[in-house]
Amino acid sequence: MENSDTMNSFWNSKYSVDHYVYGKCPNAFFKSVIDTLPIGRMFIPAAGEGRDAVYAAALGWDVTAVDQSEVGRQKALRFAEERKVSIRYDTANVFDFDIAGESFDAVALIYFHLSPQDRKRFHSSVHNVLSPNGIVILEAFHPRQIYNSSGGPQDPSMLMTVESLTKEFAGLTILECSEHRITLDEGPGHSGIADVVRLVAKKI
Repeated sequence: MENSDTMNSFWNSKYSVDHYVYGKCPNAFFKSVIDTLPIGRMFIPAAGEGRDAVYAAALGWDVTAVDQSEVGRQKALRFAEERKVSIRYDTANVFDFDIAGESFDAVALIYFHLSPQDRKRFHSSVHNVLSPNGIVILEAFHPRQIYNSSGGPQDPSMLMTVESLTKEFAGLTILECSEHRITLDEGPGHSGIADVVRLVAKKI
């Protein structure tokens, strides 16, 4: 995994602005899925400035969020206070964050890009924290995204395809796994034409 101190510094610097880099509205795909689900417990790694966590909490979800950035956490908690909701938000590397023995009805992986080795390791671990009938919701950039200017890693190995996700979530029942060209409008950090992959998978 990339050096944690380097990544902390990168994200703290990115979030150290007055505005919300990815906006305050939830990711559109995330919203479209959780709006249809029964309310329960949700885990959101790489929660950033809290747009998805705060939206879920406003619906009544019990949200546990984690991110490496303390600046992101502070902005998320201010946003939650503004919306008069409560979220649990810890600052940690996701591999150091102890959720052993916990069970979640949904895990949201929204633009959570890791190196291939770390991604496979993390995706394989998701099964262990999902409750029966628990749902994974994922949206990430496709390798074609490197030709767009709307955000995302420039390392193609960190980007995802239907084929890679189908393999990495083989232990779950895949309800949707598809590629899309969309127009992102998620603050200055995600704006414009984008190539993404989306997944919804269920633990039976």
